[in-house]
Amino acid sequence: MINTIWLTLIVLGVLTGVATGTSADVTKAAIESANEAVSICLGFIGIMTMWSGLMKIADSAGLTRWLAKIFAPVASLLFPSVPKEHPALATISMSIAANLLGMGNAATPLGLKAMEELASLNEKKDVPSDAMCTFVAISTAGITLVPTTIIAIRAQYHSHNPAEVVMPIILMNILATFVAILADRFFRPISKGR
Repeated sequence: MINTIWLTLIVLGVLTGVATGTSADVTKAAIESANEAVSICLGFIGIMTMWSGLMKIADSAGLTRWLAKIFAPVASLLFPSVPKEHPALATISMSIAANLLGMGNAATPLGLKAMEELASLNEKKDVPSDAMCTFVAISTAGITLVPTTIIAIRAQYHSHNPAEVVMPIILMNILATFVAILADRFFRPISKGR
């Protein structure tokens, strides 16, 4: 589906460029954007390598597992349908801890593993369980204490203080997570009524 949307947007852009006589501008913009994308990616390498290294050290030191233990009671509250000793709660807690530390590369496989564990508890294999929906909502909101991607983009564009947006981002992530949990709780009875 998403491939069809992208293809449609590209074709419409090219056709619009031809129809308006600005196809040269469209081509120039496409090439410049591709070059800028490569520059941004290269700029990410340094900061992402630094943070990935720090997060790997934190993980090796047990910080992720320690945070997962702290989140375990909260995870039990958010996912009441998951048995307390089930591996899904530990994986969910580790995924949230990885997101919190800005370890997106580690959070993604942990999130997939958590969904796999939650799927093993799901009786209806063709419909996501309440716990699966809650996990997706929380993961999408994604609380993070170190927004490395935003800092890297700001550094790439020579911001005087790339990290000055950290506190507003943290506050908005907390608000987004709170809204995601409320929406999950609000829409759950409505979806069951269908």
